[in-house]
Amino acid sequence: MSNDTPATGNGEPGPGEVAAARRVDNRTLWEQVRDRLREDILSGELAPGSVLSETALAESFGVSRGPIREALGRLASDGLVATTPRRGAIVAELTTDEFVEAYQLREALETLAIRLAVPRLEGSDLTRLRELHREMAAHVERDEVNAFFVANAEFHDLFVTGSGNGKLQEMYRLLMDQTGRYQARSLALRGSIGRSVAEHEAILEAVEAGDAERAAALMADHIEVPQRVETETGEHAAVTATSTTNEGRGR
Repeated sequence: MSNDTPATGNGEPGPGEVAAARRVDNRTLWEQVRDRLREDILSGELAPGSVLSETALAESFGVSRGPIREALGRLASDGLVATTPRRGAIVAELTTDEFVEAYQLREALETLAIRLAVPRLEGSDLTRLRELHREMAAHVERDEVNAFFVANAEFHDLFVTGSGNGKLQEMYRLLMDQTGRYQARSLALRGSIGRSVAEHEAILEAVEAGDAERAAALMADHIEVPQRVETETGEHAAVTATSTTNEGRGR
């Protein structure tokens, strides 16, 4: 898990420093534990299927098991943690069916978002979308996969934010928390990030033309690719759940 551990003179953390760095503020223990665990899960540092022992986590964070139990319960309600009879709490994994269902929901949310957003987008929004598209193309040229995912996430999120629909935004971001860790799997199913850049270009051209319906249709096609291939191949979605580094979370 991530922590900002102070180093000793030889560059290594002292024996008491690691535990001290993990301790959290007594004012909102469970919230801080939840946020740290969420960060580790979303970054991929805690991989799908990882066991989340209350005892081990309590010792790591320097708190009692009560805040740990509360934090795990809240993460479970967000779909990031699951409870199993024999293993207890684990980082949630998506089955093939769940992966496809998540992409079906994403398709519905993002097509609605772009329909609502296109009439509302301002010149500065269009400029930023074009900048993000250039960034994605440059990252593809340099084979910077994780940097591509960061720009890709902002590109898609701009339409969700631009929709002006608070409930849609809430549902979308919860879904992205649950599925963002599977960006490498999505890329493998899509075939290449170069294909994704071309699809984004077509979407952006429709948006710049003010054609909300065409933009929505192109967005649906774009999002449908991984779920269609996953359904056809029947492979398990969690096999390559996270990207190789934690540079950024893709959406």
